[in-house]
Amino acid sequence: MGKKNPIIDAYIARAADFAKPVLIHLRELVHKACPVVEEKIKWSFPHFDYKGEMMCSMAAFKQHCAFGFWKASLMKDKRLAETAQSEVAMGHLGKITSLKDLPPDKTIIAWIKEAMKLNDEGKKIIKPTTAIKKELIIPGFFSDTLKKNKKAWATFEKFSPSNKRDYVEWVTDAKSDDTRDKRLKQSVEWMAEGKPRNWKYMKEYR
Repeated sequence: MGKKNPIIDAYIARAADFAKPVLIHLRELVHKACPVVEEKIKWSFPHFDYKGEMMCSMAAFKQHCAFGFWKASLMKDKRLAETAQSEVAMGHLGKITSLKDLPPDKTIIAWIKEAMKLNDEGKKIIKPTTAIKKELIIPGFFSDTLKKNKKAWATFEKFSPSNKRDYVEWVTDAKSDDTRDKRLKQSVEWMAEGKPRNWKYMKEYR
């Protein structure tokens, strides 16, 4: 049986109030359709893997939620294939602001089972089409902590998208709250010194 990852629990707990019931419901549907699903955090938001491959994912933004399938471009439903090709930053179901915005449960479950079948058959996509991946999600606790240190926040704001992603993913990928807090503290210290995440491997910072 698939286990629920505490890191996903924490992600949902930090989400806006409108997003919590949406994320909880989507998560339950994934587990109902795929009892052996594996939960992970990738690109700073929840992913659901099946047989070692990404299957679907969800994310909470300030004003909406998103849900998408990694292999949407290979799925039969035209809605999923079309949104996969459009590469919009709102998943494959549009902007979800409440449970009312979701398709019927049986439809979502059918999609999940289809996504499972694609993984079973070893079907591959030429390139990632999950639009959510393109949008860097900066958790509130991360930005709130950084803003308490003016130098660190100034450094973060000047960073390139890749440098920002390096820090955000390092912190949010922590497997426990204690590790996350330690990484966040270290991140603030390094950014206050104007250093990128991997500064130890860069000659100019040695």
